[in-house]
Amino acid sequence: MILDDLDARPGSATSLLRTVVGLYLRDLGGAVAVADLVALLGALGVPPAGARSAVSRVKAKGLLAPATLDDGRAAYRLAPDAVPMLERGDRRIFTYRQQGDDDPWCLVSYSLPEARRDARHQLRRHLAWIGAGTVADGLWIAPGHLVDEVEQILVVLGVRDAATVFAAGPPRVSGSFADAAARWWDLDRVAALHRAFLARHDGAVTTGETTPRDAFARWVRAVDDWRPVPYADPGLPAAALPAGWPGRASVALFDALRAAHAAAAREHVRVVVGR
Repeated sequence: MILDDLDARPGSATSLLRTVVGLYLRDLGGAVAVADLVALLGALGVPPAGARSAVSRVKAKGLLAPATLDDGRAAYRLAPDAVPMLERGDRRIFTYRQQGDDDPWCLVSYSLPEARRDARHQLRRHLAWIGAGTVADGLWIAPGHLVDEVEQILVVLGVRDAATVFAAGPPRVSGSFADAAARWWDLDRVAALHRAFLARHDGAVTTGETTPRDAFARWVRAVDDWRPVPYADPGLPAAALPAGWPGRASVALFDALRAAHAAAAREHVRVVVGR
């Protein structure tokens, strides 16, 4: 089952909950008391009723399952299928990867008839979500290191029989690769995501008198806002990017926020859950 939530809006209670779960629940042994989870979301400005509604939504998505802690408290645990999805997210979110000029690419060719229109729609959505670009109808391109994610999407959506995956060298195009990339990817949208992240978090790096609770709020919101960016951004080679590309600055800002707040944020979580 693909657990990535393509529709969660950064900043919403559901998105913040997914981010908290992804950041901390594995360190807590995979389970957390309901009251502690509500308290953690409270530090992010989510009221208890909103927190419980968000929990219901992510439970329905297959991310969490009800549990009981050793002390008898009601809790939620990670669903078994959630761990691979979270590990996949870790690699994308915390290890931004940019293509080199000679790095391999992955091409995906598929043909799905009208009778499988819903599957075709889902395939397009998921390929776009992981940062693939559209070369032509039924032909997509992605960085070579995403080939395993592409294969998983094809298998889970039940369309592996209708697709062929190629490992390829750098594309040979008429004109420049930058012109081709501008046709294959919506780089204006990707640049807007980078600029929005810079605008929202540029002043949040300094620690000063920041408490662990404040650090937790800043770091979780930064990760929540950043999470869609490295999915939308395929990490094109520098030569394929337009002038004034904001990606490098936003990647540097995210790394600086991590250095400034991640450790204190983790301490806040351990205090809340009593560990």
